[in-house]
Amino acid sequence: MCWREERPFARLADWLEAIGITSVAMESTGVYWIPVFEILQSRGIEVLLANARDAKQVPGRKTDVKDAQWLQQLHQYGLLRGSFHPTSEIATLRAYLRQRERLLEYAAAHIQHMQKALMQMNIQLHHVVSDITGATGMRIIRAIVAGNRDPEELAKYRDTRCKASEATICKALSGNYRNEHLFALRQALQLYDSYQANVSACDHEIETVLAALQSPKQPEVPLPKARHRTRQPNALNFDVRKALYAIIGVDLTQIHGMGPYLALKLISECGSDMTRWATAKHFTSWLCLAPGNKISGGKVLSSKTRRSSNRATALLRLAAVNVGKTQTAMGAFYRRLAARIGKAKAVTATARKLAIQFYNVLRYGTEYCDPGVDYYEKRYHQRVLRNLKERAKQFGLVLLPEGT
Repeated sequence: MCWREERPFARLADWLEAIGITSVAMESTGVYWIPVFEILQSRGIEVLLANARDAKQVPGRKTDVKDAQWLQQLHQYGLLRGSFHPTSEIATLRAYLRQRERLLEYAAAHIQHMQKALMQMNIQLHHVVSDITGATGMRIIRAIVAGNRDPEELAKYRDTRCKASEATICKALSGNYRNEHLFALRQALQLYDSYQANVSACDHEIETVLAALQSPKQPEVPLPKARHRTRQPNALNFDVRKALYAIIGVDLTQIHGMGPYLALKLISECGSDMTRWATAKHFTSWLCLAPGNKISGGKVLSSKTRRSSNRATALLRLAAVNVGKTQTAMGAFYRRLAARIGKAKAVTATARKLAIQFYNVLRYGTEYCDPGVDYYEKRYHQRVLRNLKERAKQFGLVLLPEGT
């Protein structure tokens, strides 16, 4: 195929339709597969997207032609396993959310640039406010860029929720306002505002996609009481929880460790149709959160979890770290494992539990109910006591309560 010709993929689709091809297998390498996949799928051709790792063992000399012939042979005999790909609507939502995350990363770099310019001017703003992009910090920075240099005047921009007093802020703003540093601060602020405007544009597109996903015939069910009332950093500028509930009919934020934004990102990565995985074990295996199964000659060679670049896995691991700080049964489970086998394995095990809860809530509508940290600790003590009694029984001993 000549890549200089116009519409090469459309001509490929025309040719496949002309010779009666209804099913195509292809490898997912980088982002090069995306335009081919979308064009063929729009023509009604079944496209099986295979992981290159599963089909890389090509017999003989490795060439592109032999690789394609090997894929065709595996697909002909039904030996290729297709990678998960969400519906077009969920894929659109995922694209907008990933673009939003990328914009936030770019904006974070310019926050560092602003902080560097302030440090060079000996303005210790970051010592008196928890976040320079908060209400107090941004008011002061904008006033400095506008030409205000008086520390007492700048300190009056303090928000009422700020813990530091005006006198403390005034001392931190007595700096050396050199022109080159002010120029760097002004440009960093302009770039930060530009990225924030683009993030707002992404929020509008995401809200539009979520509105389109809502079923008009779905009966109105009252939204459960929110468990998280504080606004999360970098949250979207509309009610994500309400929009998600109108689409899937369940409130994922009731699961400890999952806020509205994290739940939305999980839906964009995994979709809302959990029937794509037969059981919760299949789902956790796809996430690479289940133990491995490397056995040869009846001997377990390894049971380590596989490495994964799955974004949903990273989100669940983040939720596991957050839930480990809570006074819940899941939090007690995380802390118990972290003390026994280390934090890394505890994060994986807790992320797997969260994935199972996520799967059950979406597929079966199971209502998440936390039994509490006391319930978990009580079960743990009962389990330890039962094991001790069993071991004592093996030695012909009987355990008695203290003082008897």
